[in-house]
Amino acid sequence: MTLATVRRYRPTRNPTTEGEAVVVGGSMAGLLAARILADSYREVTVIERDPTPTEPIARRGVPQGRHVHLLLEAGRATLEDLFPGFGEELARRGGVILDGSRDVMHHQEGDFLADGTRQFPLYFATRPLFEHVVRRRVADLDAVTFRSRCQWTDYLVDGSATAVTGVAVNTAEGHSEELGADLVVDATGRTSRTPTWLRAHDYDPPATDEVRVGMAYSTACIERPVDDRQMVLAAPSPELGRGGSTFPVEDGGRLVTLFGLHGDHPPTDEDGLIEFAADLPVGHFERLLETRTWLSEDIAHYPFPTSIRRRYGDLERFPEGLLVVGDALASFNPIYGQGMSVAALEALALHHALANGSREDLALRFFDRVEDIVDVAWTLSVGGDFAFPQTEGPKPRGTDLTNRYISRLLRRSHDDRVLREAFVRVLMMERPPTTLFSPHILWRVLKPKM
Repeated sequence: MTLATVRRYRPTRNPTTEGEAVVVGGSMAGLLAARILADSYREVTVIERDPTPTEPIARRGVPQGRHVHLLLEAGRATLEDLFPGFGEELARRGGVILDGSRDVMHHQEGDFLADGTRQFPLYFATRPLFEHVVRRRVADLDAVTFRSRCQWTDYLVDGSATAVTGVAVNTAEGHSEELGADLVVDATGRTSRTPTWLRAHDYDPPATDEVRVGMAYSTACIERPVDDRQMVLAAPSPELGRGGSTFPVEDGGRLVTLFGLHGDHPPTDEDGLIEFAADLPVGHFERLLETRTWLSEDIAHYPFPTSIRRRYGDLERFPEGLLVVGDALASFNPIYGQGMSVAALEALALHHALANGSREDLALRFFDRVEDIVDVAWTLSVGGDFAFPQTEGPKPRGTDLTNRYISRLLRRSHDDRVLREAFVRVLMMERPPTTLFSPHILWRVLKPKM
């Protein structure tokens, strides 16, 4: 499921009930779930173990928060639907809006891709600023309350343990407390304890796919002149399993993130990072790190050993009153920038699941909808990961043949604007991957070069 194949948000679809909902986790997936639940529940409580920041600062619970985060078109359009004027507010707070067709230099398969054929907006900001704008808009909703420095400890259940009826928490004051709820949403990320809890309460946990990429990335923030408004992406290749991304952010900054797969990890000292950048196929990263003033006092570093997918959609039995969203469902290789946009599409799936049936079997209906969203993102990211022979894990059927085709498409995209446009629309989760195999695209990819 992509932006082109999902029904957009319609605020009048979900009449408000007298129920109460609790969202465990206040990152992007949790915030977007709370936004949707506020249309249907009288009270929505967001539980977050970190202090709720009043300014856009990196939170301890989001260790990847200091690295580059890309909002794909599917996420951008959905956030604009959920929060009218989102882009304008982001820009007022320092975010940068670029033209995705001409302001992005994308290097892959030996050269830069051609410019696109149409203009479309790309929003750039730090992860804390994205979250800050969303959190502020969610906090403005009458139904929503935030409980910060509040640690989830367990789910509450009914006498037969067939329904979750709330959560037990440790409060900021160190007290134990129970919060009743008609619906609990697990948005605790890839370390979610819901599978363990299910097993302990005689439910089958979801089967889990893990694809080992052995990746890590390092990020520095450098000074940005006012007229410096360009994104540069250098994708890794089987020959060189390292790459980088850099783009403008708020407060006159530019993030430079370098990454490496399968143990070829970027260092965390300035000289080492510059030396690592020197081996990339484009000189932008080395030049930026050598010539610009560094704004960050240290280099942020984050390891990402595996992509994880928990197949909740395959379960035949699941407790009423409980949902799982975001990275707790699937956590993708971050170099593809899918996390925030998948969370936005999952919020749409929740919106339609609430509108299209009773609260009974809500989880199974939601997981069924989400499977289509995760399938697209998983196919794109894991398919790309298996271009590297060191990647380990369950390989989607047809991956090797598809990768050879995509490699040829990208090489043709160096001077074919139509192919570049088709590829980017899929990368942005705007259109499904099947569009890359339509007859007119197939012909442009496979026809002999003159």
